[in-house]
Amino acid sequence: MNLQENKKFINQQWDNSIIPALSDYIRIPNKSPAFDPDWQANGHMAQAVKLIVDWCKTNAVESMQLDVVQLANRTPLLFIEIPGSSNETILLYGHLDKQPEMQGWESNLGPWNPVIKGDKLYGRGAADDGYAIFASLTAINALRAQQQPHARCIIIIEASEESGSSDLVHYIDALKERIGQPDLVICLDSGCGNYEQLWLTTSLRGLVNGSLTINVLKEGVHSGSASGIVPACFRILRQLLNRIESATTGEILLSDLFVDIPGIRSHQAEQAVQVLGKTIFDKLPFQKQVQPQSNNLQDLLLNQTWRPALSIIGIEGIPSIAYAGNVTLPSLTVKLSMRLPPTCNAEHAACTLKTTLEQNPPYQAQIRFDIHDAGSGWNAPAEKAWLTTATHEISKNYFGKEAVYLGEGGSIPFMGMLGKRFPQAQFLITGVLGPASNAHGPNEFLHIPTGKKLTCCIAEIIAKHYARR
Repeated sequence: MNLQENKKFINQQWDNSIIPALSDYIRIPNKSPAFDPDWQANGHMAQAVKLIVDWCKTNAVESMQLDVVQLANRTPLLFIEIPGSSNETILLYGHLDKQPEMQGWESNLGPWNPVIKGDKLYGRGAADDGYAIFASLTAINALRAQQQPHARCIIIIEASEESGSSDLVHYIDALKERIGQPDLVICLDSGCGNYEQLWLTTSLRGLVNGSLTINVLKEGVHSGSASGIVPACFRILRQLLNRIESATTGEILLSDLFVDIPGIRSHQAEQAVQVLGKTIFDKLPFQKQVQPQSNNLQDLLLNQTWRPALSIIGIEGIPSIAYAGNVTLPSLTVKLSMRLPPTCNAEHAACTLKTTLEQNPPYQAQIRFDIHDAGSGWNAPAEKAWLTTATHEISKNYFGKEAVYLGEGGSIPFMGMLGKRFPQAQFLITGVLGPASNAHGPNEFLHIPTGKKLTCCIAEIIAKHYARR
């Protein structure tokens, strides 16, 4: 490919078409079904689909077939098929549903308010990962502009990813004949360690989400009467959490939730540490003088990518301070999020958590752990030589530095699903969620220069996939 022509074509498309479309997309509060149970009646999802479909039709590739597929009682799915110069298939993936608003946005920002500051586009969902469809189709258009041959391309944009991709498996089954057997899977829903090179995700952690409920009283009682007699819900909670996590180090205490870390992944983590240094934790918005839980950078990176870790992400049963009377709480519910190593069996881990938390309850309190989600992670198959060589070359072409391979701490259920269905496929998992981009949180942004460079990389990797033949 002519690199300069590729950059020029893609940069112009981003400036003139993609950024305006992404700004309109940000304005639509199309939250994932887990956060908007009335998504069908509210119509935001349909509005987002229409925006994307209209853009795709305006920027259609010759002979492209576009369908909005919707199974009964499922979120919609955008399916695009683009014929190629070979019978091989490349599958490109993204999603259009969003996380909820969250609090803490800066005064001039908001989840549904697109704002460009410098080289950043702020707003919910553009980086995670509304840009994926625009980048995918633009990359293929860039190839066509230079008359570059490429494999048959399938683009799938789902609408339930932020709810655990609960609908996607049904679509993969329903469309399996149309999809065929992908030789290469490109996913644009991951992160990057910095904005200075191409980052490839080699693994994703699994996840168990569940609610832990503690009941000690039928109703709240004046603390002057109950305290000292009734075991406090918080005390019981502390005891239960101590069964699964060290309160001192944060280390998970359940051996069933650990796996042996493959040597290649430890080696890649060591290389990534050389690139990232202290930005591994400096990129996070720590309060002044707060320290990470370890001073060993490689340990921190492996903690984030290949070891289990617990977060408490929600709580019910506690009045706000303004309405907090002197009452002993009758019950307490906390939502636990346990990240799992990529190769850990999530169902087994969920059963282990449930048994550990519910057995032998302190004070014979009523304890229940309800499992909401249990999804295993994913470890990529070994990268073939052509792909490794190509990614390093492409990264140097557009970023000026070699690519970096690293595990990701989050989960993309689609990857594990595809890994099982297409075990012979190569995977290229990447994204624009870099330092401070804050996916799922306040002040989420897309780093526009990285979006442009990544689109250039995708165009050239598709070209090199064909050329390797």
